[in-house]
Amino acid sequence: DVLEAVSVKKDLYPADADAKKEIEDALKQAAAGKKRVLLVFGANWCYDCHVLDRALHDGPAGKVVKESFLLVHVDIGEANKNLNLAKKYKVPLDKGVPAVVILGRDGGILYSSGDGEFEAARKMMKKDLVAFLGRWKQPLVQNRER
Repeated sequence: DVLEAVSVKKDLYPADADAKKEIEDALKQAAAGKKRVLLVFGANWCYDCHVLDRALHDGPAGKVVKESFLLVHVDIGEANKNLNLAKKYKVPLDKGVPAVVILGRDGGILYSSGDGEFEAARKMMKKDLVAFLGRWKQPLVQNRER
């Protein structure tokens, strides 16, 4: 069962969003709520970004995200926006978007999709997305978190 098709939402990546501040705020909330931060680099023009976003809010994957992650969208515009954040979080935009980064509560990178793993989100299997998220949700042993 592949991820479901969507009609494009224009406001997924608001033009006036301050991604750096949103990441900082999410990290503060993550520490308090014992969650991890899930960054999704993408753009409003990116159909697969909308497909992935829907999957991250609906069904079994949406349940894992709600319980274990704080989601932050990072707008890349026309591959000319938030390039400093893409570099900081090791996201090679030439491999396509959406690109996913998972941060520990301290802001350290636990995972970065450096090979375009999410670029064809419309072809992803729901069970594979759920399994991926399950591997990165908050571990039971709290003191081992970075």
